[in-house]
Amino acid sequence: MLRKQTHSGSEAGMVLVETIIALAILGATAVIFLGGLLTTSRAAYIADERGTAMSLSQQQMEWVKAADYTDNATQYSAAPLPDGKDYLGYSITITAEPLRTPDDGIQRITIKVNRSGGSGFILESYKVDR
Repeated sequence: MLRKQTHSGSEAGMVLVETIIALAILGATAVIFLGGLLTTSRAAYIADERGTAMSLSQQQMEWVKAADYTDNATQYSAAPLPDGKDYLGYSITITAEPLRTPDDGIQRITIKVNRSGGSGFILESYKVDR
């Protein structure tokens, strides 16, 4: 035979309060966990974006160094960007500046890689007339 358990009014109220507190703790834990996931995914996205920009700038620097030296150049043309969705929205600016006037065969090359107007990556090196 089953016995029906009855709670007095104060016991039923305590069970309700305990349940609400447990749900509040569970909710707070979920918010903290999801916030951590959001932060981690954003950090991974930024790291991927910076890695791609750095790779592109290094490719462009090799392209410029392999190109013929141009006396008193102010810029060099950029290499074509690789195909693929990872490179969409990136733009390249390559500037050159002779170290001395007149140009004695050494130029400072600055490569700026930007993505869709956001922050960019800058790589500087030197090109020598050999």
